[in-house]
Amino acid sequence: MTRSISQTNNLMINSKTLLDILEKVNISAFSDKWGPEEVLHVYDPETQLQGILVIDNTIQGPGIGGLVISPTITPFEVFKLARAMTWKCALAEVPFGGAKAAIRADPYQINKLKQIKIFAKKIAPFVPNSYIASPDLNVGESEMKAFVDSIGDLQGATGKPKINGGFPNKYAAVGFGMGTALESALRILHENYHLPKDLSETTVVIQGFGKIGFTISKFLQKRGAKIIAINDLWGTIYNPNGIDIKKIRQYANAQSKESSLMNYKYGKMLEREDIYKIKCDIFIPCANAYAINEKNWFQLETKLILECANNAITSKAEKRLFEQETMVLPDILVNAGSVISSFAEYKKLDPFETISLIERTIRKNSNMILKRSLEYDLIPRDIAQNIAQERILNTLN
Repeated sequence: MTRSISQTNNLMINSKTLLDILEKVNISAFSDKWGPEEVLHVYDPETQLQGILVIDNTIQGPGIGGLVISPTITPFEVFKLARAMTWKCALAEVPFGGAKAAIRADPYQINKLKQIKIFAKKIAPFVPNSYIASPDLNVGESEMKAFVDSIGDLQGATGKPKINGGFPNKYAAVGFGMGTALESALRILHENYHLPKDLSETTVVIQGFGKIGFTISKFLQKRGAKIIAINDLWGTIYNPNGIDIKKIRQYANAQSKESSLMNYKYGKMLEREDIYKIKCDIFIPCANAYAINEKNWFQLETKLILECANNAITSKAEKRLFEQETMVLPDILVNAGSVISSFAEYKKLDPFETISLIERTIRKNSNMILKRSLEYDLIPRDIAQNIAQERILNTLN
């Protein structure tokens, strides 16, 4: 049988489609001189567990990185998150490398603790010498306890409950670090980017109201910032006069529409995606990876983006925003509080000493990166990555 040209074309896979497929399944399609060093796919037939561990780079120490539970996570995303951890740890000058782990599942449809324990046993030969787990999307303290219980080593994870050696008030420390980066940025950028010099004079929009979104919102309200919009999975609340975080704290980390922000009575209810269209001084993505992308970046009316979620913006969108004079403070800079508090837990440091270390580190790096960005007209993420790479190479010398 002879096929027509159109039929033949339908059977062919173009190069872009092939690349998309490789990005989802084949780590070797995006490896480079920095890593990854180890990639482990695991499966359990009884529970249908599908897991992946990517240890990207351990030149400076064991790879540390969150454990994610998501029904859509791909090996490419896990690798990108592991790579971000490599840069983040090097930039923060903590003795860790970069890694990431994930369980591909709907967190609301599985026994999370059971799957965490099975996953931990399967990757146990790499823990803690090559990989140290920490909480991430849909994973918290109880899951980290299950992880270390399964492998029998408290050093196998950070973010554990305080009773099990966890760092007290870790999320407060992380939020403090993010706020420090933001305050430093305003002092440096306010003239060039027409921003207020002080947080108390700013308007803020927060995308995502999970642990990080709630934590940074508390910090901002204490500093007097006006938070005018917040969203979660079920929609957006908007109030140009400001949202009282004390009145909506009960809706943080919602697991259903019935417990979500949609119950807040003192604001206008909008669609979830409308969050991008609200004009503000500062936009803060605290939800999924690549939330700001080629399909929505042009909707943003803001001068400063604080990337609190890991990999919250695509490189193309970030470049376009920078060209239009919107500055992005990258996750590898602003999230340093997470790896520093993990280091504090790992080494059993004093909480007050840890907070001081977070402030010094983030303020120093923020000042260095943003001043170079203004001087050389370069994207802050590129500068931050170059500094991280230099520090990794210095470890080898």
